[in-house]
Amino acid sequence: MTEVWFYHLERSGLEQVLPELLEKTLARGWRALVRAASADRVEHLDGWLWSYRDESFLPHGLAGEPQAERQPILLTTGSENHNGAQALFLLDGAEFGEIDGYERCIVLFDGRDEPALTAARAQWSQAKARGYSCSYWRQAARGWEKQA
Repeated sequence: MTEVWFYHLERSGLEQVLPELLEKTLARGWRALVRAASADRVEHLDGWLWSYRDESFLPHGLAGEPQAERQPILLTTGSENHNGAQALFLLDGAEFGEIDGYERCIVLFDGRDEPALTAARAQWSQAKARGYSCSYWRQAARGWEKQA
């Protein structure tokens, strides 16, 4: 069954945390599907993942582009798992949809943003009600601390 992990961002923004988590996902030999709530966020991430670090980039593509199924990281607003990803990343309150085909679903939210915090709480309740095993990770001074 899919594990659902919630990452409560407090010290760093999404632009710092997401690339690190995607690198770890790829290092595991997994593919990733990054689902954002808006096309604007997808467009921003598309540029960011190519340039977030001078010495590297994260290979990725956009859903709807040719050969999307071959991408190790696919950015989308949709619910289809075109690239056969094992990890689903949900940003900005993007809906779960069907997550049973994934090894892990990672919900990233900014704990300094009250609407994002409220949305994450609702998603936690929804995931628990659907019977998923949930973990809650809070950003600490150094790394992440598992809270639940």
